[in-house]
Amino acid sequence: MLHAREPGHDDHELARQALERGQVLPLRTVLERVEREYQGQVLKVEFEHDDGHFIYEIRLLQRDDRMVKLKVDAVDGRVLQVKRKEH
Repeated sequence: MLHAREPGHDDHELARQALERGQVLPLRTVLERVEREYQGQVLKVEFEHDDGHFIYEIRLLQRDDRMVKLKVDAVDGRVLQVKRKEH
């Protein structure tokens, strides 16, 4: 079992391994869906392995200048949490 905070394993390496094993959706697939549904520009992406779940944490800037932080299930692309901040 891989953990994001094991020595020698950064988020990038963990994501690559999970993708190679077919455990998660490609980031491009998730980003295309999120940008379309939330009408914004992606600013930052983090990959996490939390309690046995692979999560993409995505921050994007929407057209109305609001910042949105999404937690997306990396396995099936479901948006698990949405937090909005006024700019």
